Amino acid sequence: MALDHVQVAAPAGCEDAARRFYGSLLGLAEIEKPVVLRERGGVWFALAGGLQLHIGVAEPFVAAVKAHPGLRVGGVGELEAVAVRLAAGGCEVRWDHELAGVARFFVDDPWGNRVEVLAAERS
Repeated sequence: MALDHVQVAAPAGCEDAARRFYGSLLGLAEIEKPVVLRERGGVWFALAGGLQLHIGVAEPFVAAVKAHPGLRVGGVGELEAVAVRLAAGGCEVRWDHELAGVARFFVDDPWGNRVEVLAAERS
């Protein structure tokens, strides 16, 4: 068994904010949703290794403040660049130094869902 995709919930009308946050700020490429699912709303993004991140509409919507996707970038330099881009876009980047060998931060998406972005530190 392998992971295929992760879905993050968002309120109705989330598409433009999802494209800005997940697409422009985090740098994920949008992929086309299957025609049969488009009327449900939301946006899908590609991740490395053929994985996907789906932003799906949930009504009623409740933000996930603990459960979260962890998005790994190629290195600490890339991690820092993403943090700068997010901060410049008005997002609060919260660095965390609790895990040895891992550089990471947490950020909230436009609806309050927690997102972790991390990279392995060079040893």
